[in-house]
This record gives sequence, C-alpha cells and structure tokens, in this order.
Amino acid sequence: MKKLVSKIFTIAILFIAICSIGMAKDQITISFPTAATTGALYPLGAAITNLWTTKIDYVKASSQASGGGVENLNLLADGEAQVSIAISSNCYESYTGTGVFDGYKNEKFRVIGGLYYNPNQIVVAKASGIDSLVKLKGAHFASGAIGSSTEGESKNHFTSAGLKYPDDLKIENIGFAEAVNLMRNKQLDGAWIMAALGNAAVTEATSTAGATILNIDDATIEKLQKSYPWYAKFTIPAGTYSGQDKDIQTTAIKMVMFTTADLDEDTVYDLTKVFWENINTLSESNKGLVGIKAEDAISDIAELPLHPGAAKYYKEIGVLK
Repeated sequence: MKKLVSKIFTIAILFIAICSIGMAKDQITISFPTAATTGALYPLGAAITNLWTTKIDYVKASSQASGGGVENLNLLADGEAQVSIAISSNCYESYTGTGVFDGYKNEKFRVIGGLYYNPNQIVVAKASGIDSLVKLKGAHFASGAIGSSTEGESKNHFTSAGLKYPDDLKIENIGFAEAVNLMRNKQLDGAWIMAALGNAAVTEATSTAGATILNIDDATIEKLQKSYPWYAKFTIPAGTYSGQDKDIQTTAIKMVMFTTADLDEDTVYDLTKVFWENINTLSESNKGLVGIKAEDAISDIAELPLHPGAAKYYKEIGVLK
C-alpha cells in the first residue's frame, strides 16, 4: 500500500512539473528605441531594458539609439518596436493621426505610464525689458531647429498668446548653445529651451548672458490647453537659476512610456510593476526619474489609453479606480 501511495505521489509530482513546463510563458523579445546616444533617453532606455531582462525571466529587452520620439512612434506603429518613450504631444498625434502623423493614425498605441515633465523655459535678455510672450513681438528670437520640438513649442505658445508665428518675430532656427552665445554678444533677445530643470544652456544664459526666464500667464495657458490637451502648468521653483528670486509659471509636457496593444496583458503588467517597484534604483543613475511616483503616472497624459496590463497594476496599487 505504501509503495502504491508513493508511486501515485511521484506520478502526481511529475504531472504537476510537466504542466508547469507546459504553462511556462514563451520568451518575449522587446525592442526599445530611445534617441541619440548623446541624449538623456539613451542611457535611460538602457537602464530600463536591463532591469526588465534581469527581473523578468521570460523577457529579453534591448534598447537602441534612434531619431527620438517621432521615429519611436513610427517604429511602434510598424511593429519594429514594442516599447519606447516620447513626449505626450507626439503620442497624442500618433494615436489620433494628427499633426506630424496626419493620415497615420496608430490605434494600437497604449500607455504604460507617464514619467517626468519637460518644462518650457523661455530665456530673454534682462536688458530688453521683455516680460511676457506678447512683448516678444518684433524680437530677435531663437525658436530651435526647423521641425524640432522647440520650434513646435514656440509656434503653439506664441499663437496662443496672440502673435502670428513666425511673421511677428525675427526667428533664428538655431540650437541652445548657439542661442546663448548670441545672447551673450547682445545679438539675440531670447530663446526657447525645452529641457529638464537645471539645463546647462539655461544655467549659462542666466549666469553669464544676462538672461531671465519668462512667466507664462494663466490666460495663455488656458487657451493653449483648449487646443493642445497635453500641456500642464509647471512651476520653476525660486532659486533654480542664478538671479531667480521667485517661482516662475510655465508649461510642461510629460514624457510617456508606451507600448502596443499587440503586447499581452500579463507581460505589460509585469513590465509596469517591475519598473515602478525599482524606480529608486533607476533614479540613482537617471536624474530625470528622481521624485517621480506611480501615483502620478496617469495624470497629464492627454487622456491617452492605458494598456490593460498597466491599468491592472494601477488598480492594484489604488491609483486607478
């Protein structure tokens, strides 16, 4: 009798083992395009994919350099990428088939979570006496390279402030560093910079080029938000830059980590859970992640759709009802 019980027990264990092997999740390969190797997104993508590969036994994730947000979204739509990051404005236009994605609507776009904010920082020469967007009319202004995010930001904001862009300004399509040099030589009245707080160009402009940062008024922001739902009010705390003795109100766009509806719910749940449960470790080497919380992951993302796997995690931790 004991031998019979032993055999039955052994068979049962083997049966469970075989079933477990059969139920093991197939390996998932994830391609994660980022941006240029010199930018902040490249090391961030590498850190995230290394985390997922290390912590989730069935995931093999890798990051690659890319042309940035617009290309990342196109790669996702073409099925050549499974996860990436872009600003919420680009994400909104991809999902709705508008703006730069006109005619190329990606209905499979899904959000994993909103990350950190990219604030707009408009630096102007103190000597110019310019203290609002509308007073930049006729000014010599650097809006960024043609087709860049900063040029798009300049157009959206100046238009909302009541100016005609670019006709009402003397526009220079140049980058941050060149703009600061021209401001230092008193050849430029201002420049549009969109970057994390503490940006080197803004720091240099305020400390060595006699620049200050413009405040954006409530009316302009409200008008902006009616046309472009991805904008959030943002405060640059006093003391962030040289000579800044008070808070400055501006706008910001949140960076969004996204995926495709083709990726299954369990996988995206695990990706989301592992990311947020290790956010402190990730932020040690990626300052853009410092202070971000899962509780804020579904705010200021232009009402873009969450992936069911991500939604499951946010419901689990009480962020989503």
